[in-house]
Amino acid sequence: MIRRAFLFLSLTITMCGPAFVAAQSTAKSGGELHFCLHGEPKTFNPLLVEDSQSEIVRYLTGGVLIRLNRQTQALEPALATSWKTTPDGRTINFHLRTGLYFSDGTPFTSEDVAFTVKSLMDPQLHSPTGDSFRSSDGQVSVQTPTADTITVTFPAPVAGLERLFDQVAILSAHSPKKEMAVLGPFYVSDYTPGSYVLLRRNSNYWKKDKEGKPLPYLDSIRLDIQNNHDIEILRFRRGEIHMINSLDADLFDRLQKESPAAAHDAGPSLDSEFVWFNQVPTAGFPEYKKVWFRSTEFRKAISLAINRVDLARIVYAGHARPAYGPISPANHFWFNSALPAPKYDSAAALRLLSQAGFHLDGETLRDSSGNRVEFTLITSTGNKPREQMVTMIQQDLSQIGIKVNMVTLDFPSLIERITRTFDYEACLLGFTNNDLDPNSQMNVWLSSAENHQWNPKQSKPATPWEAEIDRLMQSQASSTSDKKRKADWDRVQQIIFEQQPFIYLINRDAMSAISPAVIGSAPSVLDPHAFWNADVLRLGPDPSLGAQK
Repeated sequence: MIRRAFLFLSLTITMCGPAFVAAQSTAKSGGELHFCLHGEPKTFNPLLVEDSQSEIVRYLTGGVLIRLNRQTQALEPALATSWKTTPDGRTINFHLRTGLYFSDGTPFTSEDVAFTVKSLMDPQLHSPTGDSFRSSDGQVSVQTPTADTITVTFPAPVAGLERLFDQVAILSAHSPKKEMAVLGPFYVSDYTPGSYVLLRRNSNYWKKDKEGKPLPYLDSIRLDIQNNHDIEILRFRRGEIHMINSLDADLFDRLQKESPAAAHDAGPSLDSEFVWFNQVPTAGFPEYKKVWFRSTEFRKAISLAINRVDLARIVYAGHARPAYGPISPANHFWFNSALPAPKYDSAAALRLLSQAGFHLDGETLRDSSGNRVEFTLITSTGNKPREQMVTMIQQDLSQIGIKVNMVTLDFPSLIERITRTFDYEACLLGFTNNDLDPNSQMNVWLSSAENHQWNPKQSKPATPWEAEIDRLMQSQASSTSDKKRKADWDRVQQIIFEQQPFIYLINRDAMSAISPAVIGSAPSVLDPHAFWNADVLRLGPDPSLGAQK
């Protein structure tokens, strides 16, 4: 349940003395936690993170000023002992912990925070994280009166300002190691592309448990790069890894029967799966297909022709719900409850296509020029639910005369196509949503943003409805009134429903697998589900990995 107070700007939050957590006397310190990444991390620069693999590394290594507790959904002091936001929502003042050091021994001061904020907001960097702070044009002012205080002023109000700093890992202004010098519980010790990322315990980490023992308890975390989910669960069963952060529904059901103590369903999540069509003007496929993909009627018809109830029932074994749009119904406050439920109606889809100039030629759909309606849908290799959904979408769309071809790609190749070469026609992927607040989605919905996937980094909005979304997103981001922000965001959701730039499919449950050998785990609806409290995780008296020895 969303805690209503969480949605307000917190004007003053303080914490006296060091932060302590409860100790687990029955568990052992040390040891190495093992789990998998589902692809290569795209970057180790925390300001450039836009993929889930890099986000996992950032979460485990990055030191932040304020941390969102994934279980309570409350903000907690981290590198900042206290902060205060001005009533106009433009300025935030931080008091920092003193006597702290980066993983390489470089001292931490307000200079590092100033350097990070200036880098984050540099338009030349194109930081996806920075996009969340851009409520208007203009320069950000940073003042550092002392080594342990800093004031950041934005050109316009930023809604939920303090909450956004959960995603901002502080960089060192002076370390020769640059972004590899970190303030989080672990640091990147070794990386072998295609094999693993090894994180080691940061002995300079600031947190201690209630007995005064330094955290984290673990010596290291090994992240094996494995994009095949079947192999991942097999390795869990064999005892080669300790946890799976996000578990597919069919594998969850099998694991629950075999090892009930290892299977965890935290309930409906904020994450979604969706399809979109490439609308980049310079994309290298025929112009007539670009005309289809730019057609609102075409996109709405595709949406109507997909049976989401079957996707949830068959692909996710009931551990998912049909998706309405960018906000999951589990996000009770921000979800627009006035949106109509997603419909499956192939007859209505054909009527829309007819209005747009398409017609059936026997069992084949053709456009007004006689071109057969056929496109290729790409998705990630080894992700069984996505591959299954593409297969079911192929079947659904064949009922209205459309031929869909499936191509699966390894994650780096897929990212290359959707962000750089734009050599694709349509894609099925998902978003991992780390925040209840829609301001975190600025880097998706602003037309100038890199994650505006169907047509990213526009110099100006390509369509009137994208211009309206830009205006509404900036309006809600600069307001300190929840009522005003809710109205703006409700309208954004309505536009997305009407235009279908992303055709939302399902919201999946937050399912994870955690070995009973891991002590201190508390699975969460918010991501990361299984290791959000990695600094206090321990290996139990029986250090066996996985569900079984």
